[in-house]
Amino acid sequence: MMLIEYPDRELLALALADRIAAELAQALRTGGKASLCVPGGSTPGPVFDTLSGVDIDWAGVAVFLNDERWVPESSPRSNTRLLRSRLLRGKAAAAQLVPLYADTETPEAALAQLADGVAAHLPITVLVLGMGEDMHTASLFPGADRLAEALAPDAPVLMALRAPGVAEPRITLTAPVLQGALHCHVLITGAAKREALLRAEALSPQQAPIRSVLGHATIHWAE
Repeated sequence: MMLIEYPDRELLALALADRIAAELAQALRTGGKASLCVPGGSTPGPVFDTLSGVDIDWAGVAVFLNDERWVPESSPRSNTRLLRSRLLRGKAAAAQLVPLYADTETPEAALAQLADGVAAHLPITVLVLGMGEDMHTASLFPGADRLAEALAPDAPVLMALRAPGVAEPRITLTAPVLQGALHCHVLITGAAKREALLRAEALSPQQAPIRSVLGHATIHWAE
C-alpha cells in the first residue's frame, strides 16, 4: 500500500484526475481501448468534474461503477445518476457507460446480463475505490449476507448483497475483479477515514473488506 497525502482536497482531485487520465491514455495508445471503474457517493465528484474535460479518446473508454444501489436512475440515491451528471459530460460524454442496474424487481433477476456487460471490459484498466468509516469498499460491507462468497478467489464478476443498516439491495463487483485491476486508487478524505484505513491493515478482509485490495492500491488522502 502506498499512501499519498495532499495539502487539500482540491489538489487531491486535480492530481488524481491527471493520473487517471494518463493511465487511460497509455492503455488507449497501446491497446486502443480502456476501462474505468469508479465509486458513487459525493467524494469523487470533484475528480469527475476535472476528468470530464480531459482530452483523451473517450470513445475507447468503457466506464462502470464499483457498485450500485438497486434503485432507478430517477432516484437521488442512484450512483448512475451521479455518474452521468459529474463524469459523463463534456469530452467524457463520448465514453461508453456499462450499466450496473436494470429495471427488474430484484438485482438477481438481472445479474447474469449485467455481469456479461462488465466481463467484456475486464481486467479493469483504472479502478478508483472509496471507503466508508466501517472499512467497506464498493458494496462489500462488513456483515453483508454473502460477503465471504464475494471475497472468495472464485467469486463471480458481480453479486447482489444485502447488509444490516443498508436501505436497498446492492449489486457489486467482487474482490477478485477489484484485485485484477491494472491500476488501483483508493480515494479517502478526513481524519476518521485515515484512522479506519490504518485499522484495516491489522484486520481480515471479512472484518475490513477494503483490506482485500490494499496490497496493490495507491491511497490518495487529504484532510
